[in-house]
Amino acid sequence: MTKVIISHDIDHLTVWEHRNDLAVPKHLARSLVEFISGQIRLSEILQRMKDLARNKWHNLEDLMTFDKGRNIPSTFFIGVSNGKGIRYSSADVQFWVRIIMKEGFDVGVHGIAYGDTGGIRSEQKAFIQLSGLQEIGIRMHYLRRNHLTLDLLSQAGYAFDSSVLEMVNPYKVGKMWEFPLHIMDGHIFCDGRRWQSRNGHQSREDTKKIIAKAVNEGIEYLTILFHDRYFTESFTTWKEWYIWLTDYLRENGLGLISYREAIAELEAGSAR
Repeated sequence: MTKVIISHDIDHLTVWEHRNDLAVPKHLARSLVEFISGQIRLSEILQRMKDLARNKWHNLEDLMTFDKGRNIPSTFFIGVSNGKGIRYSSADVQFWVRIIMKEGFDVGVHGIAYGDTGGIRSEQKAFIQLSGLQEIGIRMHYLRRNHLTLDLLSQAGYAFDSSVLEMVNPYKVGKMWEFPLHIMDGHIFCDGRRWQSRNGHQSREDTKKIIAKAVNEGIEYLTILFHDRYFTESFTTWKEWYIWLTDYLRENGLGLISYREAIAELEAGSAR
C-alpha cells in the first residue's frame, strides 16, 4: 500500500530581503507572461502587487493551519545559508523554526552547499543550533547535487535526504535514507519553463497519472513537494491544486505519513 509524504520548501519570507537582487523584477515579468498567456486572472496580478506592498512572500501560517486541520504531518525545509535566491536572515530562520515546531510540524534543512564537506557540515551545525534537533533531514535547494552529494550528506550524519527526482522507492546511502521526490508543484505547473504554462485541469490530470504510475510500480512512499509561497490567492491555481490533491489522496485511500514515521517503518522492516 502506497503512503504519501508531503513536504514544503521555504524559499522566501519577505520581499525586502531581495532588495539587492533581481527576484522582484523576475517576479513581475513572470506575472505579466502568465497574465498575457491566460494562465492567471487580473485579480491574481492585483493580489501579487498587494503582497509586494505588504513585504510578504510566504504563507506559512495559512499553510500550517490548513495542514493541521487535515491532519497532514508535513515537513518544512528552511535554509540556513544564503544562495540561489534564498536571502532571509538567521533571525527570521530561528523565529520560523520555533513557530513550525511549536505547531507540531517537523522541520529540516533546505540546503545550499552540495559539493563540499565544509559547507554541508556548516549548514548542519547552524541548523542544529537553531532548532535543538539532532537527527535532521535535508532537501537541496533547486534539488542541486553532484556525484558526491549524497555520500557527503550521509557522512555528515543526516537522517534522510529528499533531493533525487526519480520514480523509485527509498534507499539507503550509508546510514542515511534517500527519499526520492516524485511530485513537485513547479514541475507540474511550469513544465520546464520559468512561469506557469499549464492550467488547473492539465495539472490535475498530470498529477493523477504520476500517482497511478507510482501505485502501479509499487512505490511505498510517494513524496510530494508544495512550496508555501503558493498557498495564496496570488497563485490561485496552485493553491486549489494543493487542496484538491489532499482530497484526492484521501479519496483514493492513500494515507499520509511523515519522513520520520516512514524511516521507523523502513528500519523496522529491515530488522525483520
